[in-house]
Amino acid sequence: MKSILLIGIGRFGYHLAKELSTLDVEFMAVDADEAKLKHVSDFAYKSLIGDSTDIEFLRHIGVNNFDECIVSIGDDFQSSLETVLNLKELGAKKITARASKESQKKLLAEIGANFIVYPEEQLAKWTALRCGTNSIYDFMDLDDGYGIFEITPPKDWVGKTLAELDLRRKQNINIIGVKNKNRINVIFGPTFKIRENENILVIAKISEAEKFSDK
Repeated sequence: MKSILLIGIGRFGYHLAKELSTLDVEFMAVDADEAKLKHVSDFAYKSLIGDSTDIEFLRHIGVNNFDECIVSIGDDFQSSLETVLNLKELGAKKITARASKESQKKLLAEIGANFIVYPEEQLAKWTALRCGTNSIYDFMDLDDGYGIFEITPPKDWVGKTLAELDLRRKQNINIIGVKNKNRINVIFGPTFKIRENENILVIAKISEAEKFSDK
């Protein structure tokens, strides 16, 4: 079972703790505010009051015993920076940190965070794509400007096979799955025909998302 140290229980940290509780992981929640820890006491296997900018406090926890450390401090970036530096110095195996703007992402990466979470930017991008197009139901951001999209197929795709559409060559779009209600099929060949009542999962450049929409 994976073990996670979650530092910072604000709004983002609370929802993160709630989601972690649905997975096969054990996580310890840390915050200097006892009241915030009470909100996640039903989710975490252990909660600890303390200041993560104090390296001796983190040393006492034994951060290098956790598979991953998540720094979800959102309202005090200086504390977030100091926490990441402390975790790095103590030999944390993997550090994920939250940023709220581009300059913070760069700083966190420079001091040793392995992965940067940017919830405001990611949510804004998801909302813009969801509301700005007619066919996108869901979206997951990937690296290098690509994303995975769940879409309703454009009308000119319906009734045609993958070979006929040739989307990879013509539009640089890769279909990776077909979703019918709650079931996903990832095994299909070039003769597979797009149907109107099924959503499809595709990988494509985010900048080309409008190709999925019927005008």
